[in-house]
Amino acid sequence: MKISFVVPAYNEQALLTRSLTAIRDEIQRAGQELGKDAEIIVVNNASTDRTREVALSIPGVTVIDEPRKGLVQARWCGFEHSTGELIANIDADTIIPPGWLTEVMRQFTRGPSLVALSGPYIYYGVPSRVNLVVGAYYRLAFTAYLLNRFVLNVGSMLQGGNFIVKRAAMLKLGSPDLRFSFYGEDTDMARRLSKVGGVKFTFRLPAQSSGRRLAGEGVFTIGLRYSMNFFWATFRKKPFTEAWQDIRE
Repeated sequence: MKISFVVPAYNEQALLTRSLTAIRDEIQRAGQELGKDAEIIVVNNASTDRTREVALSIPGVTVIDEPRKGLVQARWCGFEHSTGELIANIDADTIIPPGWLTEVMRQFTRGPSLVALSGPYIYYGVPSRVNLVVGAYYRLAFTAYLLNRFVLNVGSMLQGGNFIVKRAAMLKLGSPDLRFSFYGEDTDMARRLSKVGGVKFTFRLPAQSSGRRLAGEGVFTIGLRYSMNFFWATFRKKPFTEAWQDIRE
């Protein structure tokens, strides 16, 4: 299965190189060939810094410009320009670890009904105690995920910036809901994709992400905000929070 890595990027000149390098390294570790078995697409989402130039400096990376600012707009733009059977949505501050791609291929090969796969974040640039709190939050969220997916049948859970979806499933969704420009966009997609096939969250697929938002706005504030948007997107089919703050290096 060919895999397309879609990386939305708004003013990410500081962290983008590390993220793209990790993707390239993982493609090589998995024994795949960039340009044949895998592709990397950076969506330059209305950036005003050197994001575009930084992305183009990485060999094998394709850059697409999306002037409409918004995470959903950027993800769908990348999807429309991708060619892979699998679409990996990786944020520009996310670093996938060794073994990530092998696990992705294993999961999709073993689960033919699986249409989307995701895993948790481990944050860098923050004290270790922050990740202890985040770990507890994920375990509570995992309980809600199990309830929603297997008992209530109202949706599932995806971690935005660390999830993979089948192209065939995306095509069945039609157009994106542009109300979800940031908060709740991953939950909305999980809910819609769960009507097509299996949407799985597993702790076997972690990725590292910048803790800049946690540091900038506070762990408990962010935890509460994401929780409210998770439930609003699942049960009310709209975001709880429509505005967001861009926090960059």
